[in-house]
Amino acid sequence: MSDDRLIVALDVPNVVQGLELAFRLGDAVSFYKIGLGMLTGGGFALANELKQDHGKRVFLDMKLFDIGATIEAAVRGIAQYDLDFLTVHGDPQVVRAAQEGKRGTNLKILAVTVLTSLDRADLDANLIKPGDIHDITLERAARALEAGADGVIASPQEAAMIRALPQAAGRLIVTPGVRPAGAALGDQKRVATPAQAIADGADHIVIGRPIWQAPDPAAAARAVVAELG
Repeated sequence: MSDDRLIVALDVPNVVQGLELAFRLGDAVSFYKIGLGMLTGGGFALANELKQDHGKRVFLDMKLFDIGATIEAAVRGIAQYDLDFLTVHGDPQVVRAAQEGKRGTNLKILAVTVLTSLDRADLDANLIKPGDIHDITLERAARALEAGADGVIASPQEAAMIRALPQAAGRLIVTPGVRPAGAALGDQKRVATPAQAIADGADHIVIGRPIWQAPDPAAAARAVVAELG
């Protein structure tokens, strides 16, 4: 039995491998994330097939960032695919343009706060203002939600703080950087277990490699769902 709190990241090179993985996962997974890594490998086609032909929910992780008119046009084009979630950068002007672009559809705009692969040293290298990374993430989340985002993408370690924001009432929190107990961290630096992320206020968790690199991906997905309780 699937649980749409679990979103499986199809971080594979192309649509053929993505479909093969989805078939292996079968009814163990109902929600998939398709990101930039598969964009040139048929990502839009895969998103449409999973949604329209297989009844899956789809999260398109594009992390869009551009001038307002371009964001609005891009989101309007994506919204025609009847997908579920789309990410944009959490800058307020980007969020507002994305909301205008998706007007009249059920697409949820999720704002990226601070990527879960980054730490304070990375922010320094990127000339991001001084301060604790958790505080910066919280401030970016609040500003994005005030601008109209349907939810935010944030590390599990910030989920509880974001959930406590007045602006977060009724909004979504989606957490990458989730690793089942005993799984390798990979390139993630701010992580939590699935159960902890949900307990701290996340609505959905995103897991990729620990599931699709497992000998039995469907069993790995079911184990995560069981951990969620």
